[in-house]
Amino acid sequence: MSDKQKIVIIGCNAAGINAANAARKTDPSSEIIIIQKEKVPAYSRCGMPYVLAHEIPKFEDLIIFPPSHYRMMKFDLRTETTAISCDPKEHIVEVESKEGEKEKITYNSLVLATGATPFIVPVKGQDLENVFAIRTLDDGREIQEAMKDAKSAVVIGAGFIGLETAHALVENHIQTTIVELLPSIIPTLFDYDMAGYVQQMIEANGVKMLMGKRISEILGNKKVTGVKIGDLKIDCDLVIMATGVRPSVDLAREIGCELGITRAIRVNPQMRTNIPDVYAAGDCVESQSMITGLPCLIQLGTNAVRQGKVAGINAAGGYSTFPGVICAAMSKIFDFEIGAAGLTENQAQQAGFRTVSGIITGATRAEYFPGAKEIRVKIVAEPYMGRVMGAQLVGGEDVAQRANMLSIAIQNEMTVRQLMNADTGYAPPLCDTWEPIALASEIAAKKIER
Repeated sequence: MSDKQKIVIIGCNAAGINAANAARKTDPSSEIIIIQKEKVPAYSRCGMPYVLAHEIPKFEDLIIFPPSHYRMMKFDLRTETTAISCDPKEHIVEVESKEGEKEKITYNSLVLATGATPFIVPVKGQDLENVFAIRTLDDGREIQEAMKDAKSAVVIGAGFIGLETAHALVENHIQTTIVELLPSIIPTLFDYDMAGYVQQMIEANGVKMLMGKRISEILGNKKVTGVKIGDLKIDCDLVIMATGVRPSVDLAREIGCELGITRAIRVNPQMRTNIPDVYAAGDCVESQSMITGLPCLIQLGTNAVRQGKVAGINAAGGYSTFPGVICAAMSKIFDFEIGAAGLTENQAQQAGFRTVSGIITGATRAEYFPGAKEIRVKIVAEPYMGRVMGAQLVGGEDVAQRANMLSIAIQNEMTVRQLMNADTGYAPPLCDTWEPIALASEIAAKKIER
């Protein structure tokens, strides 16, 4: 190898592009090669439902950087190229272009940003026409085209992507049913009480929801005509699989990377794998909870961005660490927002903690000010010191920044007593004198005192 540092990054979405940018800033002279399986590099998957809902004009708007960025940063970007093998002892990656041409590339450091792949429910009819996953830009375009003639649709899965896609379908005047195997929606973020409240709001927008139900078959000859749930048949001409994703770890497994209990790649705080000079970041890696200290799989774009930055800095010879995850997530569905940070009561109890909680329904502005909207806040805490462990929010506006505020509070191990006494601001068109977070924290604090 030459004296110049050579970094190969496999994958060019949130983790991959941030690894590349951080590596370039750390070592301006390094040679950086990015291998991207898709035709388009670095775009926002999270924005696709909002393109389908016509809130974002077109899929091209989701592309994060123009081609000039890659030239300016002197990246050797190889799109429509697949990493087919790796020899970590010799520091060689073998790649194959869409034309079938193979090439062996040497490296000093390798970053695996291989992401995740959609989980497809293994039922009869899954390969019928108009049955889609929603992960790539091509998926989005195909769904958009199919929606033009669709009258009814079934969304399988009630996580964020499933709910956002249902919103998009309704915006296109398509009769929509959500089918969820578990008894409540977004169970990794919301407890039953808050999830039930959100479900009522979704149903009020015309979505039919079937909870605790399993799809047994997708019906149709060539094209989907319906789904079966036990003895129940639902007619539809469009099915969206929004059943989550699985870490893409085939290459990592082949070269001997250790996998964690979540079946994602195990890394240390520097995003190093157990293989020398091999790093990993994004949806393919296992994280550590800052609350419990336990391994977890939190596949959020925010985590991928931060992990990619850490991996890129270290791959280029710098030093950086990733502190772990809180799991702060939010979304907008129909005319309301939902958000969460930290653990649900159920998750905390499964990790061995006792909990107390406080729930309050307040207003986003002074109640007398026109346009004030309802917001419901739930605070989860442990009952000894009152440390905040999680929060869930639903409201007409201003959910995201409150969820971010609570994520910071959890990260800094604040207690409900500290939150209830927080010195918050007041302005009639912006917020009430009593901050809903403080009120919910006060309720939890009183339970602790009792």
